[in-house]
Amino acid sequence: MKKPVFTGAAVAIITPMYADGSVNYEELGRIIDDQIAHHTDAIVICGTTGESPTLDHEEHIECVRYAVQKAAGRVPVIAGTGSNDTRYAVQLSQQAQQDGADALLLVTPYYNKSSQAGLVAHYKAIAQSVDLPCILYNVPSRTGCNLTPATLAELAKLPNINAVKEASGNISQVAEIAALCGEELNIYSGNDDQIVPMLSLGGKGVISVLSNVAPQYTHDLCAKWFAGDVQGSMEMQLKAMPLCKALFADVNPIPVKWAMNRLGWKAGPCRLPLVEPSAAVQNQLDKALRDFGLV
Repeated sequence: MKKPVFTGAAVAIITPMYADGSVNYEELGRIIDDQIAHHTDAIVICGTTGESPTLDHEEHIECVRYAVQKAAGRVPVIAGTGSNDTRYAVQLSQQAQQDGADALLLVTPYYNKSSQAGLVAHYKAIAQSVDLPCILYNVPSRTGCNLTPATLAELAKLPNINAVKEASGNISQVAEIAALCGEELNIYSGNDDQIVPMLSLGGKGVISVLSNVAPQYTHDLCAKWFAGDVQGSMEMQLKAMPLCKALFADVNPIPVKWAMNRLGWKAGPCRLPLVEPSAAVQNQLDKALRDFGLV
C-alpha cells in the first residue's frame, strides 16, 4: 500500500499577477495562508491552473520555492514539474526536490504526445531521477494524450509513482485503473464535478480548481465522505455543480481568476494567449458565486 501524499482537497492554486503580468508573490502568500486557514489539505503550485505554460524557468522555480517557504510544513506542497520534454521535466523535478517540495505533479507530454511505451519511459526517467512521490496527471482534453489503465498499472510498479490525477472525465476508465492498480496507485479526481464519483471508486480526494474560491467547502465535501456521511458529501457535490460548471465556462484558469478578483483577491490578469472572459461568462460566474453565497 502506498501512503497518499494527502487525503481530501488540494488546491490547484492560481498564480496571482500584477497588471503588467509579473508574479504577485505577496498576494500568493496571502492566498496560501487563507487556504491553509480554511483547511485545504495540500497546495499544488505551478499546475495548469497556475498558468505554468507561460511561467518562465526562473518564475517556475521561484513560485515553487516561495510556496514551500510560505507553507512552512503546515500542509504538503506539490510542485507541477511536468513537461513534454523529459529532460526538462527531470531538471524541474530535481530542482523542486532541492527546494523542499513534498511531491511532484507530472502532466503527460502535450503536443508531441507519446505512445504508451513512450509514456512509461518518460515517467520512469523522471521518477528515477528524484526521491519524491510522483502524481501523474492525465488530462487528455488539454494534452491530446491519454494514460491508459494498463500503462498506469505498469508505472505503479515503481515505488515513488504514488498516484494519478485523473481528469479524463471517463469514470469507466477510473474504475478500470482502480481495479488494475489497487493499493499500488492512489487516485485523485482532477474534475470538481466528479469528486464523489471518484471517492466511491476508492479515490483519496481531489486536486481542485473550486478550492480556490471555496477551500473550506471542498475540504468538507471530502471530509464528510471519509467520515462515512455519504449522503452529506453527495448533497455538497450536487450543490456545487452550477459553480463548478461556471468555473469551466471558459478555458481554465480564465474563469477562476476572474472569480478570485470578484471575491476581492488581487488575482490580476491571465497571461496571453488567455484573455478576459466574455460578458456572458462573467454574468454566469457572478450568478454562480451569488447563488453559492460567496458574494
